[in-house]
Amino acid sequence: MSTHDGAILDDRAAADADRWRSRDLAVLWHPCTQMREHHLGTGPDALPLLPIARGEGAWLVAQDGRRYLDAVSSWWVNLHGHAEPRIAATIARQASTLEQVILAGCSHPPAVELAERLLAIAPREPAGNSGGRAPLAKVFYADNGSAGIEVALKMAFHWFRNRGDEPRRTKFVALQNGYHGETIGALSVGDIPLYRRIYAPLLMDAIFAPSPDAYEARDGQSAQACAEDAADALAHLLDEHAGEICALVLEPLVQCAGGMRMHHPAYLRRARELCDVHGIFLIADEIAVGFGRTGTMFACEQAGVQPDLLCLSKGLTGGFLPLAAVLATQAIYDGFLDASRERAFLHSHSYTGNPLACAAALASLDIFGQDNVLERNRASAARMAALAAPIRGLPHLADVRQAGMIVAFELCRDGDRRAPFDPALRIGLRAYRAALARGVLLRPLGDVLYWMPPYCIDDAQLAMLADATAAAIAEATACA
Repeated sequence: MSTHDGAILDDRAAADADRWRSRDLAVLWHPCTQMREHHLGTGPDALPLLPIARGEGAWLVAQDGRRYLDAVSSWWVNLHGHAEPRIAATIARQASTLEQVILAGCSHPPAVELAERLLAIAPREPAGNSGGRAPLAKVFYADNGSAGIEVALKMAFHWFRNRGDEPRRTKFVALQNGYHGETIGALSVGDIPLYRRIYAPLLMDAIFAPSPDAYEARDGQSAQACAEDAADALAHLLDEHAGEICALVLEPLVQCAGGMRMHHPAYLRRARELCDVHGIFLIADEIAVGFGRTGTMFACEQAGVQPDLLCLSKGLTGGFLPLAAVLATQAIYDGFLDASRERAFLHSHSYTGNPLACAAALASLDIFGQDNVLERNRASAARMAALAAPIRGLPHLADVRQAGMIVAFELCRDGDRRAPFDPALRIGLRAYRAALARGVLLRPLGDVLYWMPPYCIDDAQLAMLADATAAAIAEATACA
């Protein structure tokens, strides 16, 4: 094929992609998007719309043939790579046997086996902690992360109601800058104004404790000291609302949607102790950080704590199908056993425990063993740290922070944490477009860029990611 023929094929691919964009914008309403930015098409305020044809490992391939390194794991769900053949084959086998069955009154092998395996790997406290806390013992399935949070909130409230503590124990404590999803209950315990403010009249009242976010540490203060100060504030708040609270809900180690803000494990240890003192439940939202993201299978392990309710989703199926799991203690489960149906937990979803999704999750767990994923992740995390180090010296970079396979770059004017960029400059969008031009999908959180790639990413791809990030930061902040 001649060079001229190749150019014709490229033109045809680009034309096909343009037609696809037009079809998309005629019918689709995309999530977490100001759609006007897509309709602008071109210009500094336009948000490019990428028509993706297929995925290959760490790559997304657009319809025009362009390849983009998926630096954000497609909203943090893809663990082992796109189109991972072992998971795909498992789903295909399951689809030829049982694709769906009502889980109310029925059961099936993938749901049971997945529950067994999740409970076997769930965080446990050392025998010396709290007299050897009984392990998590039951699994309740839902459809997505927000739904999993709704399940945990309702379980906590309902358990106290069944015990006779209602109506006093009706409140939840959450952390400032936290995020737990978009449904009404989950949004109620979130504290990101962009998502919460407009719906405030619809939300229940939550109590927000100061975040242990190490980025907010005072000059010269260590991350651990910052966490301890926040824990002291939590203790005061729990004393102030004694007898009113059902549970504390938090994201262990990393507040992801809040800008990949990170905190010291000491906070989790103190939070666990304080929940025990006040007789309330600890809900750990590991929807984004679970399954190896922070260096251990679950983030709670790094603090040596076990929650009463553990919420899992996103990477649970390796990024193939929607599924959430809420792991609960036997004591919580027992609190719903009664002759009265009103004292049962009647929460339900049509696709609860879907066999295809459960089979995908089992295949993903198999890969952790087959590929020695956690050990490989530690090597990748070390490589990411080395590649991020030179970026620290760029102008306008206020912070570089890391938790395992998550690295975040916080951009502020002249690197001054007290001087965020004017939102009108659209620094994050500029960086996003600059990275796309270099073949990297690096979707920002405001003016925070981050790496959260699939675990299959190799050294060459990581080097490409680092180069594109440095160039994107330089280009986006050139206007400052």
